[in-house]
Amino acid sequence: MQTRNKFLDDMSQLMTNAMGVAQGAKSEAETAMKGFVDRWLAERDFVTREEFDAVRAMAQKAREENAALSARLDALEAKGK
Repeated sequence: MQTRNKFLDDMSQLMTNAMGVAQGAKSEAETAMKGFVDRWLAERDFVTREEFDAVRAMAQKAREENAALSARLDALEAKGK
């Protein structure tokens, strides 16, 4: 019959507990860092990709309308001369 060494059992249990604590600390650190980054970004008033794409599409449409109106105005001016 094999006897177990109490010291090794205690060390094994201590290491197991330490790993659990380390995993918990890692999770808490990740959560804290994500919260910090989210707050930092919110304070900077950055826009989302969707908002940026929407404004870019509006600007493109405005440029196209401006070009069309400019061409129409040029045609009317040429007609009047």
